[in-house]
Amino acid sequence: MKIATFNVNSVRARLPNLLNWLKNLTPDIVLLQETKVVDDLFPAEAIEDLGYNLAIHGQKTYNGVAILSKTPLEDVKKSLPGDQTDDESRYIEAFTNGIRVASIYVPQGTNIESPRFQFKLKFLDRVYAHTKNLLDFGEPFVLGGDWNVAPEPDDVYDPQHLLGELCFHPDERAHFRKLLWLGLTDAFRAINPQAAQFSYWDYRGRYWRANQGLRIDHLLLSPLATDRLIKCTIDRAQRGLENPSDHAPVWCEISRAPTYLPDQSCE
Repeated sequence: MKIATFNVNSVRARLPNLLNWLKNLTPDIVLLQETKVVDDLFPAEAIEDLGYNLAIHGQKTYNGVAILSKTPLEDVKKSLPGDQTDDESRYIEAFTNGIRVASIYVPQGTNIESPRFQFKLKFLDRVYAHTKNLLDFGEPFVLGGDWNVAPEPDDVYDPQHLLGELCFHPDERAHFRKLLWLGLTDAFRAINPQAAQFSYWDYRGRYWRANQGLRIDHLLLSPLATDRLIKCTIDRAQRGLENPSDHAPVWCEISRAPTYLPDQSCE
């Protein structure tokens, strides 16, 4: 089973690229971020024609998340607990194909001195609290999305220069580590422990051509999902297409849920 996360940076603007990618990779579950469209204008029909069920949580011009799945979506939740005043479309969760998944678009933070940076840290605190609850249910789950956090020096093109900047600030990296300390696994890093690869390259300047990027798109797996992890890769080629998103998809493959046989041991 293939599970992917992809910040599309406007689902309507990148629709041809998205549809071709879906046809070629045929992922079972896709977690989209930055769809940038209200639900009524989401290009649902074109995606449904490829065999996907949809759960969408959109917003005009900004944000927006969605889940695509080859199997029906159940128990859909369109908000992250912990802040009733938060009306930004940054979280959606569902149960599908025997696994719970969430598409998460963590705020960038604007700049370190901005109130938006504190909102980002509080958002990550809310993800932490909700993840603890999910772990209590004992279900396999995958939290995927654009986390706007590069966890380690290998995840940025120049760690010395970028230390303390947005997406590589010690405070947000500490919040991300707390999630891993709960028992979650960074799927890409588990499969590729030494790889210095990126999932985001700024549109400006020569960032893409010089491979000056950040790895800020992550699939975090619960222990039960980690036990089934087979591979994880960054689909870098998507960033090199005409009219691309500034992010590349990240996808992992996990085995189907194991079938447990009754205990037939001799007494």
